[in-house]
Amino acid sequence: MTGQYAHNIDAKGRLFIPAKLREELGSTFHLAAGQDHCLSVFSDESWNAKLEQLKEMSYSEIKKLRTVFAYAADCEPDAQGRILIPAKLRQYAGLDKEVIINGSFDRAEIWDAKRWARMEEADISSGALEAAMEAMGL
Repeated sequence: MTGQYAHNIDAKGRLFIPAKLREELGSTFHLAAGQDHCLSVFSDESWNAKLEQLKEMSYSEIKKLRTVFAYAADCEPDAQGRILIPAKLRQYAGLDKEVIINGSFDRAEIWDAKRWARMEEADISSGALEAAMEAMGL
């Protein structure tokens, strides 16, 4: 998934997911706490692939993921293309109103707009963007 989209969360905690990303994500999305205090949004296929990988883990390894699963939520877009983001996930990611939705390889990510702007600026000014492009052969 690729692209960057700016949207607002409404007073009820709903967020519009752009049509391009909805096409890639399918009819049911899986929201989870992401790294760096964003939210990760997975398609059924991508989420199920992650679950398959976990089947190889021992119970003591799996129980380390309890909070990840406690914070995860399944979402289906409404007729307007919006999903309801549960309060716990909005709080985890610091989502209030303005958000950025990014495509990020096998998932989408939802960021607080101010947090994303700081990270984006840091990546550009530190040379991390160029290093990532070089690692990809671009």
